[in-house]
Amino acid sequence: MDTNETIRQILTIWANGGWVMYPLALLSVLLYATAFQTLLYLRGTNLGRFDADKWNAWVREPESGEGRVGEILRYVLGGKMTQKSIRNRFDEVRISMIGMIERRTVFVSSLVATAPLMGLLGTVIGMLLTFAALSQGGGSDTAGMVADGIRKALITTQTGLTIALPGVFFVMVIRRKRHSIEAHIARLESMTLSQLKVE
Repeated sequence: MDTNETIRQILTIWANGGWVMYPLALLSVLLYATAFQTLLYLRGTNLGRFDADKWNAWVREPESGEGRVGEILRYVLGGKMTQKSIRNRFDEVRISMIGMIERRTVFVSSLVATAPLMGLLGTVIGMLLTFAALSQGGGSDTAGMVADGIRKALITTQTGLTIALPGVFFVMVIRRKRHSIEAHIARLESMTLSQLKVE
């Protein structure tokens, strides 16, 4: 099957799904744009790649630190250095980074949960069309109207599930990376406090 035929079939399926396909498309764009943006943000932090020697050197000389770890160390070690101030600044970093990731994860999770429900709305609309056709009696157009209603019902359900299933995977990956970053921030805090021996 060539590309043009595939595109033609996709557009035909899209047209047969009815107006519910437009909100499903918008939902899909929002879901995957937010998920990819969050994953790129998580990938951009070098908190996931723990290197004890580098991090120890950066704790001693924060100006030599690279990436997000360097930024965190320069922020935490700037100003008066007491154990309390360092802990407070690490808490601020944790709240800022993890809070942003958590908000995006909740948003993506909400969109994942909405996709099948939106597909279910299309299913209900399709079934209403089917029942309306059946109530008209045995006219010549009844079979076509019943088939059209069932087609709308099935296409929207399938589309909603197709959007949601990969989204579930993205949410799991984001949560796993979030826990990893949280653990690495705690490790960086512990290394900083133990190396500097502040009061």
